[in-house]
Amino acid sequence: MIIAFHKPYNVLCQFTQDQPGQRTLAEFSLPPEVYPVGRLDMDSEGLLLLSDEAGFNNRLLDPKTAHPRTYLAQVEGIPTPQAVARLQRGGIDIKGYRTRPCKARLLEMEPPFGPRVPPIRHRESIPTSWLELQLIEGKNRQVRRMTAAVGFPTLRLVRVRIGQLDGVSLASGEWKELTPAEIKSIWQK
Repeated sequence: MIIAFHKPYNVLCQFTQDQPGQRTLAEFSLPPEVYPVGRLDMDSEGLLLLSDEAGFNNRLLDPKTAHPRTYLAQVEGIPTPQAVARLQRGGIDIKGYRTRPCKARLLEMEPPFGPRVPPIRHRESIPTSWLELQLIEGKNRQVRRMTAAVGFPTLRLVRVRIGQLDGVSLASGEWKELTPAEIKSIWQK
């Protein structure tokens, strides 16, 4: 069984609490025996896969498969073409690791997400904009560290796609079991 879940902001990607009062996947009535495939940080939102299939995690996340994951990042400021090109080139140092090249582009329009609860920080004198990034790797807090390294810190991060599986139609906190066709779309690049 493979499940697509829209992980809300401020939810830990595990079923047990690290600290009392912490929100976890346990509150969303997911089927027993599934586990998260990969992760999203507590302060990130969007598409998360869960599975009860042995080996699915390794097949999907092994860097050798160069499996794409697409994120929309609301950043502070408006990235310059040079900043976007630097993201695309890769080679950004993240704690001794050099990022691989990725696809990155500045979005012309704001995506149709509702406001985050709690809202992102707002500064009257600094505009925000949205970047789309497609990575084939997933180091800890990588997108946030990449955008900060080029001078545009991430304020909100939403994973919208894994392979060609689009998670935008799921409401925050909603999940569904995937059909065979949807599972196949995960493997398409």
